[in-house]
Formats: sequence, C-alpha cells, structure tokens
Amino acid sequence: MINVFFTTVTEELVRKKSEHNECVIGTLEELSLHQEDVEKIEYLHNWCKGLQILYLQSNLISKIENLNKLKQLEYLNLAINNIEKIENLERCESLQKLDLTLNFIGELESVRNLIPNIHLRQLYLTGNPCTEYEGYRDYVIAILEQIETLDNVSITRSERIKAKQKLRESEKTIRRAQKEYEKFREEQKARLSIVDDTIDDESFWKSTSEHAPETRLEISRRSRLARGKDKKEEVGETKAISVFNRDGRPLNMNQAKVQFKFDDSDSESYTLDISVYKFLDTSYIDVDLQPIFVKITIKGKIFQYVFPEEIITNKSKVQRSQTTGHLLLTMPKLNYKSNIIKSKALPKPRLEKNR
Repeated sequence: MINVFFTTVTEELVRKKSEHNECVIGTLEELSLHQEDVEKIEYLHNWCKGLQILYLQSNLISKIENLNKLKQLEYLNLAINNIEKIENLERCESLQKLDLTLNFIGELESVRNLIPNIHLRQLYLTGNPCTEYEGYRDYVIAILEQIETLDNVSITRSERIKAKQKLRESEKTIRRAQKEYEKFREEQKARLSIVDDTIDDESFWKSTSEHAPETRLEISRRSRLARGKDKKEEVGETKAISVFNRDGRPLNMNQAKVQFKFDDSDSESYTLDISVYKFLDTSYIDVDLQPIFVKITIKGKIFQYVFPEEIITNKSKVQRSQTTGHLLLTMPKLNYKSNIIKSKALPKPRLEKNR
C-alpha cells in the first residue's frame, strides 16, 4: 500500500480555525476541526485547555485520546469517525454532551468508562454496530444513571427502573453480541488487510465496499492521491482544453467519460441525470450552470452539455443522490411561460357552419 500522510493537528491549523478569537489559541472556548482528515487527536489538551466546545466530526480518528486536560469541555462531537471503543474521557469533568454518531463502536461495555462523567446528560450512539444489539438501550440507561437522553430520546423514570431490574439479563445478552461482533471484525480485518493497489480508481469507485474503518481510510487515501495527481496535471498542462468553438459557441463534451441521460419530454423543464461514482466526494465535483449549457468538472475532467433552448438558471436545482451518487439537474425552460402567454393571447379558432 502507498503511504499517505493525513492531516495532523498543527498549531498553524488551530490558529487558522481560531480567527474568531483573533488567532489566539490559549483562550479558545470553541474549536471546529471537522472534515480535516485528522487521524489522531493530539496537542489540543496542552494548547487549548479552556475549550468548552470541540467539533471533530467527519475525520478519520480511530481512538479517543489526549483530552484529559480539558477540564472545562462541555460538548464533544466525534461523529463520523473510526472509533471502536469509548475511552479516556474520565478526566473531562464538565462533559455534558457527547456525540459518537456513525462510528464503529462494537464494545458496548466501554460505556462504563463514562460513569465518572457525572455531568453527562446527552449521549449519541446512533449508527454504531452496538446499537443493533438486543437490549442495547436498556443496558446503557441502566449503566449511565446520569444521562437524560440517549440518541435524542428522553429517558423516563419508569424506563430506567425497568432497565435496572433486568440489567443482569441485559449484560449476558450484550456480552454474547459483543463476542459475535468481535469475531466478525477479525474476519473483516483479514479480508481487508490486503489492499490491491493494482485496482484502478474507476473500478474502485464503482465497486461495493464493506462498511469498515479500513474502507474509510482507503477511500480517503485514494481521494488524496487523486487530488494530488489532479493538481500535478493542472500544473503540467501546457494546452488548455477548449469548450467553445471559434464562434464562441459551447461544445458538447464528455472528457469525464460518464454515462448520462438527458430528458426533454417535459414541456416545462429539462432533466439531466449524470452517473457520478457513488463514493466520490462532492468536493471533487463543480457545477457551472449557464442559460444555454452546463459545465460539470468531475475530478478535473469536464462534462459539458448544450441545451436545445435556454433555461432559467436561478430556478434550476442540482441534487446528489445519497444512494447512487448520481447528479440530477432539473432546469425550467425559459420559453415555457412565454409560450403559454402567447397561446392564451391568440384568438380562438371559430367554427364555421356549413351553408
């Protein structure tokens, strides 16, 4: 596997994200480092000891660590990362809200590590494997007596009493489920341990991937490599690609080699469905919609389509399917309303009687 260096938490990055505090990091109370490809939490507990709110969602963090000195931290967002165990938050004495949505936590018993966080009121574990275990909710609310909501659902007094009464039974069920999941993860790691770098990017993005921390890392690795490659190609490019003819008219072009479907059967609007790779990050897609054509850049490659007649750009919609990854453009025709007005203005034909 080709090594790729992920974003590290540097002083420069933290200062950049602290413009609201005049780039002074020692007195920061809120910090957002989301979507930075951060793989490891480090240095923040030494640089920003006064943090009250910390956003680290949508990164590649696999372990909760190095937060022990954040005594004033009230809200920690670690959603959409690669975390498999809850740990190392015991010294975050002020923690009130913890968001671990969409991680890979299978060791549900690790919620016991939150017992010392007596001020914790809200816990989010939605989208983790452990939430599929039978008795998941009962187990958590019985163990963590201080929380008031779990996965955004309030915990009632009677619910907690019942959960405590069947805690022994829940513990047995949870441990069995954990062992099963542990076995599954070992098998999954073995399957994913060998990454075939001979697979080209097009085949990779089109293929169905397993939902796993290793897969998220591989997706990020390939994306970053492609991003660097695209930049090199842009720098080394000597001849610009022309998207217009000599008369200045736009040309149809499919340099991106994507499949598409253009539908003009609707009298009111056009629709354009473009098959974009499902797992391709939206940051690699740029849409430039003009009255007579659309230019879409996909990972540096151009797709351009010229419309039969003008559209209304400010009423057009560009949507990305969460299931297929496709781009869907819906574009109202400019002349649709004027054609209706003209048709209404025309006199109705008279029926002449036969003489």
